[in-house]
Amino acid sequence: MKFAGTWHITEMENWNEAYFNMEVQAYLEINQKGSGDFQFGLVTGQINGKIAKDESGETLEFTWEGGDENDEASGSGWLKLKNENTLEGEIKIHQGDSSLFLAERA
Repeated sequence: MKFAGTWHITEMENWNEAYFNMEVQAYLEINQKGSGDFQFGLVTGQINGKIAKDESGETLEFTWEGGDENDEASGSGWLKLKNENTLEGEIKIHQGDSSLFLAERA
């Protein structure tokens, strides 16, 4: 799977770098089955994804469960490769914020 690997989040539309890197370098880790985990700021989660195909290519669509500042949280999102080493996507917190983001292969 071309999305597999560790990705460092480098930009987020709704949160600045001071927040998204506050505890650890913000990241996504995706395995060959499309599952994995992530952390940015105080939001952590486990991803359950699957490949969706359309005329523009492949997208990894996912749901996630985890926490946001010690409260249970969940949501959804998507990932798409801009090139071999750059990923763009969106993460949504159920009944909360959402943000577009960019990530670079670690």
